[in-house]
Amino acid sequence: MKLQPDRLDVQSILAYGPGWIGLGNHGVAEKIDYSIVIGSRGEKFAWNCTAFEQLTAEHFAQLAELKPELVIFGSGSRLRFPPPAFLRALMAQRIGLETMDTLAACRTYNILAGEGRQVVAALLLDSQGA
Repeated sequence: MKLQPDRLDVQSILAYGPGWIGLGNHGVAEKIDYSIVIGSRGEKFAWNCTAFEQLTAEHFAQLAELKPELVIFGSGSRLRFPPPAFLRALMAQRIGLETMDTLAACRTYNILAGEGRQVVAALLLDSQGA
């Protein structure tokens, strides 16, 4: 599915498919096939998990260290919520978290980043796309 951001001067998600996203920044496109964290301030790094069941509190503490206004968590091909105990680091810093499937997270990230919000998307990419 092709996604069209309003502003191209921020890191944007240009496309999505089972197990991959197309990431763009200033006209340069890159196909990503691993779980990733991206941010509207240029943050970009591999998120060390390949399945929802591998997530730990440390994964979410890593997101809190980025100090965004909001974290968009893409839980893979279906909606799954992390245990509340995993979110303590985010709650301690009063950082909001929205959970949705990864396709919805990609669209939401583009909208918020395009509005100039300080947002981070943590996108779990299912290897099977199931």
